[in-house]
Amino acid sequence: MPNNHRNASRGVRNRNRTLSEETVQIAGMTVTIMRKPIKNMYLRIKPPNAQIVISTPSRMSQAAIARFVTERKSWIEQAQRAMLQARDQQIHEGNNPSDPHSFTWNDATRKRAVQTINAQLPVLLAKWSPIIGREPTHITLRAMTSRWGSCTPKTGRIRLNLQLGLMDPRFLEYVLVHEMTHLWENGHGEGFQRRMSAYLPQWRQLRRELNRHVVL
Repeated sequence: MPNNHRNASRGVRNRNRTLSEETVQIAGMTVTIMRKPIKNMYLRIKPPNAQIVISTPSRMSQAAIARFVTERKSWIEQAQRAMLQARDQQIHEGNNPSDPHSFTWNDATRKRAVQTINAQLPVLLAKWSPIIGREPTHITLRAMTSRWGSCTPKTGRIRLNLQLGLMDPRFLEYVLVHEMTHLWENGHGEGFQRRMSAYLPQWRQLRRELNRHVVL
């Protein structure tokens, strides 16, 4: 791999390194703060318990973090409610996508999947658009029978499998990064693989794990 790609890959790994972690109360909410060697703050709502996680530059002040969270309190609470409701509904229905023999798509599962993906997409796009250097013009969610996502580079449109909203969130992140990389590279050749390795060094492992799941 050329030096510039090795350096890019090393830079991504460094950004993912946690320097310290603490849990604090901000605006009546429990927030986990993870300080990393990054330049911007990122917000995630993590399933299954709708945990609030802030990734922040190592020297960011507590006041700035509190302001960042407080300004987004309304959105955070809405995303948490949607995630917890989806989790509780899945438990109640017993409609588990991990068991393809018993799972069926219905209005409730579709709604749950859409809510979960829509709660995560803004944060993921804010994180990855600056790293990748391009962003989709439009994202469509749909139930697919043979793939996890697709991209039309000419128009910048990306389609994501609705099933990703019922799965571990790291798979949604992987598929989104994969499809956004196609905004640079049409196929899956050497150029695509170099970019994926720079953006998401563990992408091959994620691909193997995702492909163990049945597309419903």
